[in-house]
Amino acid sequence: MKNLLSGLLSLLLICACAHNAKVETPHSLLPVPQDIQTSDGAFTLCKGTKLYINVAGEEKNAITNAFAAWNGLLEPTAEECGTDCIAMEVCGSVENISSPEGYSIDVTEEKISVRATSAAGLFYAAQTLLQLADEKNNIPVCTITDEPQFAYRGLMLDVSRHFFGKEFVKKQIDAMAHFKMNRLHLHLTDAAGWRIEIKKYPRLTEFAAWRSPAIWKDWWFGDRKYVEEGSEGAYGGYYTQEDIKELVAYAAERYITIIPEIEMPAHSEETLTAYPELSCTHEPYKQADFCVGNEKTFEFLENVLTEVIELFPSEYIHIGGDEAGKASWPHCPLCQKRMKDEGLQNVDELQSYLIQRVEKFVNSKGRQIIGWDEILDGGLAPNATVMSWRGTEGGIAAVESGHKAIMTPGGYCYLDSYQDAPHTQPMAFGPYMPLEKVYSYNPRAEIDSAKAELIYGIQGNLWVEYIPTEELVEYMIYPRILAIAEIGWSNPANRDYAAFKERAIKATDYLRSKGYNAFDIANEFGQRKEAQTPVEHLATAGSITYAEEAPYSDNYNAGGNNALIDGICGGWTYTDKKWQGFIKNGVDVTIDLGEEKGINSVSADFMQMCIPDVWLPAKVTISLSDDGNTFRDIAQIEHTVVRDEGLSFKNYGWNGNEKGRYVRFRAECGPQRGWLFTDEIIVK
Repeated sequence: MKNLLSGLLSLLLICACAHNAKVETPHSLLPVPQDIQTSDGAFTLCKGTKLYINVAGEEKNAITNAFAAWNGLLEPTAEECGTDCIAMEVCGSVENISSPEGYSIDVTEEKISVRATSAAGLFYAAQTLLQLADEKNNIPVCTITDEPQFAYRGLMLDVSRHFFGKEFVKKQIDAMAHFKMNRLHLHLTDAAGWRIEIKKYPRLTEFAAWRSPAIWKDWWFGDRKYVEEGSEGAYGGYYTQEDIKELVAYAAERYITIIPEIEMPAHSEETLTAYPELSCTHEPYKQADFCVGNEKTFEFLENVLTEVIELFPSEYIHIGGDEAGKASWPHCPLCQKRMKDEGLQNVDELQSYLIQRVEKFVNSKGRQIIGWDEILDGGLAPNATVMSWRGTEGGIAAVESGHKAIMTPGGYCYLDSYQDAPHTQPMAFGPYMPLEKVYSYNPRAEIDSAKAELIYGIQGNLWVEYIPTEELVEYMIYPRILAIAEIGWSNPANRDYAAFKERAIKATDYLRSKGYNAFDIANEFGQRKEAQTPVEHLATAGSITYAEEAPYSDNYNAGGNNALIDGICGGWTYTDKKWQGFIKNGVDVTIDLGEEKGINSVSADFMQMCIPDVWLPAKVTISLSDDGNTFRDIAQIEHTVVRDEGLSFKNYGWNGNEKGRYVRFRAECGPQRGWLFTDEIIVK
């Protein structure tokens, strides 16, 4: 594997030192720095250019290695140098820099001077210099003052649903470091497979790490069985403890911290099948949640976490905490006894008991816990940090209570969503999430300025239910993680999507040149054409009423009562605030055109995406009335609703020649029930 951090220039290039060289293109730094001032001229790297670094040991090696692309040019020196030199120095303070990851760069035609308050700052300055250099090794004369907006700038990779080996993980670490990201969150355990060796519990990797079939959706919608390691058809894998040590060291050399996630109390089917005594029923293949009333549960969790903490020096240990069904807890004698003994009022408080007890253990080891925002339910553990994924509310609630939060809302940061028009893309789990949507997110936008510092950072998440290959993983990550990188690093005042997209195009070209399967953002298909231009029709000047028994959802109101007659059609996703959602008794609306009018067509689009339970209607009835009381049906459109994969749209409409003042539009659910989403009822 080529090391990304060694890649911008040819190792064999030998040049003449032309310090007045012209730099023909403006900078394409990503993330954009806090401040950059450029001038005419350039510093040109030549064979023999000196590299002076005033730190020693592993830190010096890390920074030297960052310049591996220039190994044929740079000559390390232990002496301070004057000209034809890159001088990198850690200082007690640097003007206008408060972060240990910040740095200043001063490029003249004779010398490059870099100053930072830590070796991390020097490392990130090196990435900036690598990006600034053109194909002739010219670095423009400039001054840069730069530091990150957030301390935490992360990527989460799900290695449970599909397993990806350590060399692939290293490759992603290289890319992260190049774009100044500093946290890699590994989702190591889930129903689909346990992915880390725990010496005290060998069945976790002998059995719970393997399944058949390989493709997650075939397994999940099949019998969900685990198989023994080495058996015919076994799919899976895990990181040995030596693998983990190697990954942790590799990441640390690039100033990236790996954060392990061990799921609890839910998403634990694999564990509870390997060790069924830890479940409420003590039966394999029956439970997803640990039995909180069982002391063996805490013995297991503490033993596992002890080994995990010994492997990962991260400040955080992620303990999951999301989507606990808690189905057996109300009936489990041990759980009920625990609730009575501890004075717990409900199962949410029982989950909080587990989280708080685990937190005390993790704190005793000198670490902190982080969990998905459900750890707020029943009371937040005293020192916990919340990772907000169900929108922004969890992060806001955590901050309001004085806790740190890392923002990763699904509507902006879930990279398993379609990044372009769904019909042009591989099947994805979530709705349309283009690069522009990701880039538009501001983690502190809804936070009181007095508490804004408690927003610790931002993270992009890649869940891989429908992403079984390394090539698809990279396709979904890049370039959207570049938007996360810039949000995490750059001042919001310096961000502009048009300029970012141009830089992202250059960055993805670079990534592809280094063997990454990045999405071609330069040639994206783009937004659904219906959503690009408002539509004029008879109903936009009218009014609309909703049947009392069939209201729209407040969570998907698309703007309120006039959303279906405002002339605005939806895009590729029901989360774009243009599609109106109905979860109770379908759609039943009546449009008053104001007076009797000639009507030639009535139609509406619906969407289907079965994974989040969004379905096409099974029947649509269109009716007209002169008085708003007596209606005559002009069309009944029936549709057999069939489960499919991906995202689809269907227009339900009538064409003809009628007159009427009132138009009634009814859409009925099929046997699947679930959600109906429509964007506009167009009357012409």
